[in-house]
Amino acid sequence: MNWASVLCAGVLASGLCLAQHDPSAHDQHMADVKKHGTEAMGFDQDKTTHHLRLYKDGGAVEVQANDPADTTSIGQIRDHLKEQAKKFAAGDFGAPQHTHGQMPPGVETMTRLRPQIRYEFQSTESGGRLRITTADAQALAAVHDFLRFQIREHATGDSTKVE
Repeated sequence: MNWASVLCAGVLASGLCLAQHDPSAHDQHMADVKKHGTEAMGFDQDKTTHHLRLYKDGGAVEVQANDPADTTSIGQIRDHLKEQAKKFAAGDFGAPQHTHGQMPPGVETMTRLRPQIRYEFQSTESGGRLRITTADAQALAAVHDFLRFQIREHATGDSTKVE
């Protein structure tokens, strides 16, 4: 079999897979992420907006209340991000695992290299930010993998490029 035949077979197979893709499965997955996210994070996903950022030294998880007067959601966001900073530093990634139904990429390395990674909560006007920093190249790659996964899973539309 020559390379052209292999390429043709691959293109045909990928086309068949796309034709068989069930949009309702994607919709159900997104509904599950939203439901499990509310359970794991303690705030209504419809009343908040997530943004994930990739930086040269790590990245950030930012969550804000959609309504700046929604002090309940703002408090819940801040409580959650403060708690996650402590849990992530201890190697506990149970909330993201519950939210997504799987352990996100990068977590194994982030757990192993946890002394090399710093997690810092920062309050914002309508929520908070969990800043993740590291000087370790392997830990940095893992943090970026973790954040890229979150961008895809939460469909935030945020850039997957390092800013």
